Amino acid sequence: MNWVGLYTLMRREIERTFRVVVQTIFSPLISATLFIFVFGTIVGARIDEIGGVSYIIFVFPGILIMNVLTSSFSQASSNVYFAKWARTIEELLVSPLSYFEIMVGTVLSAVARALTVGVVILLVGMLFGAVSMYSLPLFIFYVIGISVIFGLLGIITGLVAKSFEQLNILSTFIIMPFSFLGGMFYTLDMLPPIAQNMTLLNPFFYFVDGVRYAMTGINDANLLAGATLILSLVIVFGFIVWKIFQTGWRIRE
Repeated sequence: MNWVGLYTLMRREIERTFRVVVQTIFSPLISATLFIFVFGTIVGARIDEIGGVSYIIFVFPGILIMNVLTSSFSQASSNVYFAKWARTIEELLVSPLSYFEIMVGTVLSAVARALTVGVVILLVGMLFGAVSMYSLPLFIFYVIGISVIFGLLGIITGLVAKSFEQLNILSTFIIMPFSFLGGMFYTLDMLPPIAQNMTLLNPFFYFVDGVRYAMTGINDANLLAGATLILSLVIVFGFIVWKIFQTGWRIRE
């Protein structure tokens, strides 16, 4: 493992993030604060407890993980796409770093941004009394695992996208809708049977449910299924990224 090269790549990507701190940190912070205030405080004051916790505590894990995964995805996809657009990715591919090391460095920079956003949102949640913690190890596993998944997905999107418009398609039409339909604001038993079955096919449901269980002890899904899904997606997306680097598809065009 080329530790010096890996560290240099990570540092470059992280420094790029903090050059536009308003966009990368403050934007999700403001968005999360509005969600917590509107849905947790205003709407939540008129909703009974769910599973023995207040509504603001119930919805907070979904708000947190939505911002964490979008931050990880945006970091990786934008950095990779701009490197491809500026042709600097070719210099990276011929550097002393292996494809695996390039993937790891890019993903770790995405995870770093996601965790920074997550910590800031946790601090805001504490101010609103929205934070509880049932299992810290499980919370760390889910947050880091989900960040890695969307970091890898961001690399794939950045490599495949041919335009700035294509770069945002996945975020607009998949990530955001599936996050909202993944049980952020409701439990599974609030839905009619057909909607429950459809929700169980939504991978975002298992992300939200796992983080919610780690923070509140409340869950609707099978936790083993959620953990297996995370590990499986990391392996699958990691292989896809490595294969794209190896074949040069959409990179050397």
